[in-house]
Amino acid sequence: MNDHTDHTGHHGHGAHGAHGGHGAHGRPGGLEVSVDGYTLDVDATILAAGPRRPVGFRVIGPDGRPVTDFVAEHEKELHFIAVRRDTAGFQHVHPVRDEKGDWSTELDLEAGDWRFFADIHPVGHDGALTLGIDVAVAGAYAPRPLPEATRTARTGAYTVTLDGVLVPGEASELTLTVHRDGRPVTDLEPYLAAYGHLVALRVGDLGYLHVHPEGHPGDGATAPGPAIGFMAVAPSAGTYRLFLDFQHDGVVRTAEFTVHTTEAAPAHGGHQHHGHGRAHPAHHTHH
Repeated sequence: MNDHTDHTGHHGHGAHGAHGGHGAHGRPGGLEVSVDGYTLDVDATILAAGPRRPVGFRVIGPDGRPVTDFVAEHEKELHFIAVRRDTAGFQHVHPVRDEKGDWSTELDLEAGDWRFFADIHPVGHDGALTLGIDVAVAGAYAPRPLPEATRTARTGAYTVTLDGVLVPGEASELTLTVHRDGRPVTDLEPYLAAYGHLVALRVGDLGYLHVHPEGHPGDGATAPGPAIGFMAVAPSAGTYRLFLDFQHDGVVRTAEFTVHTTEAAPAHGGHQHHGHGRAHPAHHTHH
């Protein structure tokens, strides 16, 4: 778990809907380096370990040129996720782009095999895409065991509890509740057009899941904590890692969870057992 700040100053007016996790034919996103003619191209696939290591990349479009026109999603043209293959070292950053389409950012990198994800919506494409690429960070690699499944995560003075289950093939509701020093946090600050941003990765191949925040700041209905709601779809049975970014007192913090899927219970009286009947399939289909 970590505390981090967004060093970029770019803000857009993107949609408040779902983004991320878009793959082909209903699969999670991020499993392919190239989708629908768009390719993630990094400056180097072998990097040196260390803090604030420079990372450069671009998205090559179907015309063979770097893409420079993107639809902002959750206030950003591009969301960049880095995580080591053992799910350690998670970072969600927002690189800066020049007029030629080259992106640059800095990452804290420990030795090991990493997966980089670019979450984008190119202008002219019918939806968002998540591209992924493997990068090796040189040095002695000591992989960490997968953290045990838990319903509580701590990051500094904050405790985050998780309610809800992931159900294979179904939209299900996840609620994450934030406390600080044992007291509910009721003044969360907007971050990426929501009070929290959730990334879910499938353990084993790091498939990037489609997660949709429930409501958004300023809609007259969504409270600034302590609870943050999401809808998520697990494409298969298995184990997943959840990473919640939330902002309080001007700092973005990350809480991490390991979650095992639960089989769907039979419906009673025509009502869904999971998600309180509020699944939104239209938001969870992959384009």
